Amino acid sequence: MSPYIALTILVIYFAVLITISIYTSKGADTNTFFTANKQSPWFLVAFSMIGTSLSGVTFISVPGAVGVIQFSYFQVVLGYILGYIFIGTVLMPLYYRLNLISIYSYLDQRFGFWSYKTGSAFFLLSRTLGSAVRLYVAAQVLQLAMFDGLGIPFEISVMITIALIWVYTYKGGIKTIIVTDTLQTTFLVTAVALTIYLVSQELNFTFSSMISAVSDSDYSRIFFFDDAKDNKYFWKQFLSGAFIAITMTGMDQDLMQKNLTCKNIGEAQKNMFWFTITLTFVNLMFMSLGVLLYFYAQAKNIPLPARTDDLYPMLALNHFGVHEGTAGVLVAITFLIGITAATYASSDSALTALTTAFCIDFMNVGNKPEVERARIKHRVHIGFSVLFYFVIIAFKQLNSKEVITAIFDIAGYTYGPLLGLFTFGLYTKRPINDKLTPFVCIAAPIITYILNQNSEAWFGGYKIGFERLMLNGALVFVGLWLISRRKEHFPVS
Repeated sequence: MSPYIALTILVIYFAVLITISIYTSKGADTNTFFTANKQSPWFLVAFSMIGTSLSGVTFISVPGAVGVIQFSYFQVVLGYILGYIFIGTVLMPLYYRLNLISIYSYLDQRFGFWSYKTGSAFFLLSRTLGSAVRLYVAAQVLQLAMFDGLGIPFEISVMITIALIWVYTYKGGIKTIIVTDTLQTTFLVTAVALTIYLVSQELNFTFSSMISAVSDSDYSRIFFFDDAKDNKYFWKQFLSGAFIAITMTGMDQDLMQKNLTCKNIGEAQKNMFWFTITLTFVNLMFMSLGVLLYFYAQAKNIPLPARTDDLYPMLALNHFGVHEGTAGVLVAITFLIGITAATYASSDSALTALTTAFCIDFMNVGNKPEVERARIKHRVHIGFSVLFYFVIIAFKQLNSKEVITAIFDIAGYTYGPLLGLFTFGLYTKRPINDKLTPFVCIAAPIITYILNQNSEAWFGGYKIGFERLMLNGALVFVGLWLISRRKEHFPVS
C-alpha cells in the first residue's frame, strides 16, 4: 500500500475523531471529563467497551497465535464470561452504592490511606505499561504502512500518534471517548468481518464452506484436558480468564470509568450483559480469521513470518494490497483502519482513566474549585501522554516476546495486588494495619516472580502461566490476613 494512501486514511480518520470531540466537549467541565455527568446511554457504553477491551494487540496477536495455540485462547474467553458475571453482580453494585469516581476510593473507606494509595498506584503502573505496549503495536504497524515510506523515524511517528490522542481527549474526556470509541469499535468489527469475507472469497469459500473448513481444521481445537502441566490446560486457562476479567476490567479504572457513566446500576448491568455476549462473539471472529490467514498463506505458498504477530500485518499490507487487485487493496485499507481503531479505542480510554485516577486519588481535586481542577487535570493529562511516549520507546528496545504474552506477563505481576486487596475487602470483615499494606503488595509480586522462574524445577515440571495472577492475588490476601486483626463488623463491604 502506498504510504500516501495510508496517510490520507489516517488524516480523514482523525479529522472525524476531532470533529466528534469538538461536538461532545461543548460546555464540558472536569465532571464531564471524569464521569460524563452520568448521562451515558448503556448501549453506547457496552459497544464502546469492545474496542477498549480488545485493543490492537488482540487485532494482531490473536489471529497469528492460532497457528501455535489453536483455539485454546477461547478457553480464556469462556473464563471472561464468569468474570464479567462477578463484575456485574458484585463489583458494580458496590461502586454505584458508594457513588465512586475513582474505584480505588473504596480501599480508602475499607482499609485506610495507605491501602488506597497503594491500590491506585498499582493501577497507574499496570495501565501505563499495558496501554503503552498496546499503543506500541499500532505504532509499529503504522510505521510499516506509512511512516517508513515517508522517511519519518519511529520516535517521531510515536510522538505524532500520542499527540493526536491527546488532542481529541483533552477536554471532553470520558464523554468524548464513549462516542469516539463506539465509532472505533464499529470500524474494528467491520474490519474483521470484511477481511474474513474477502479472504474467504480469495479461497473460493462460501459462508457455509468457510465455517466447515474452519471448524474441521486442526487449528480449531478449543479444549485441552490432557496435561495439567501444559499452558493450554483447560482449568488453567478458564480460571485465569475469569480472574483476568475481574482484575483487568472490574478492578481497573479504565473499563469501570465507562460503566460508572451510566445513569444507574440497572443500566450499567445491561451494558455489562450485552458487552459480554458481543465480546465473546468478536473474539471467536478473530480466531476464525487467524485460521483463514493460515489457509491463505498455505494456498499461495507464502512463507510464514518468524513471529506470529507479524502474520496479519504482513499479509494485509505486503501481499493483499500488492498482489490481489482491488479486493486486496480493500483488505489492506480495512486492516489499517481496524488496527488504528482498535488501538486508539484502548489508548484514549486509558489516558483518560489514568488522568482521572491520578487527579482524584493523588491530587485530591474533588475538594478544589473548578478552575484549579481544570488546571491540574490538563497538566496530568499532558504528563501521562509524555510518559506513554517514553515507555513505548523503552519497550521497543527491550521486548523480545510475543506482545500479547508480554502484556499478560505484566498484568500477572501488577494486577495481583489489586485482586488481593479487593478480595480481602469484600470477603472479610477484618481491619488491617494499613501502614503495612504497601510492603505486602510489593512483596507478593516479587515472590510470584521467583516462583514463576523456578516452577518447573521446584514443582515437577509444572510451568506457571496466566495463573500467576491468581497466585499473586492469593499471596496478597494471605499477607493482608497476617497484618489484620479480628473485628465483628466493618461498615463498608
